[in-house]
Amino acid sequence: MAEQDDLRGGTERGAGEIRWLSTAEAATRLGITSRTLYRFIDEGQLPAYRFGRVIRLKANEVDDFIESCRIEPGTLEHLYPESTSETSATDARAR
Repeated sequence: MAEQDDLRGGTERGAGEIRWLSTAEAATRLGITSRTLYRFIDEGQLPAYRFGRVIRLKANEVDDFIESCRIEPGTLEHLYPESTSETSATDARAR
């Protein structure tokens, strides 16, 4: 069992060892469905490795993917457009 934990990174690891995640673990870590995870892999957005019939992802590459998805401040204004004319019209109707 300790060997299994070492492969998944659950116990002591050396500095250069790879921590592998199953697709279920990676999807949970990302907060997405397995289907979305497979789409990210298939589109080349997220690297993955096939060992026989098993697909694994490197934990550090999943972490890198998370960081690459970070939203920069000021890039979401299109999701909450506020124009002065809309605000004025709404205020006028409320009166």
